[in-house]
Amino acid sequence: MIIGEKAPDFNLPSSNGDNIKLSDYLGQKVIIYFYPKDNTPG
Repeated sequence: MIIGEKAPDFNLPSSNGDNIKLSDYLGQKVIIYFYPKDNTPG
């Protein structure tokens, strides 16, 4: 992926069980943060 390129739409479950789509936030600024695993160094 190239910086500034649009991310593909995807679905993820939220912490309360709802399904959230990236397209639900169309027109808004969104930060997407990925981390390898909870409670691991780095």
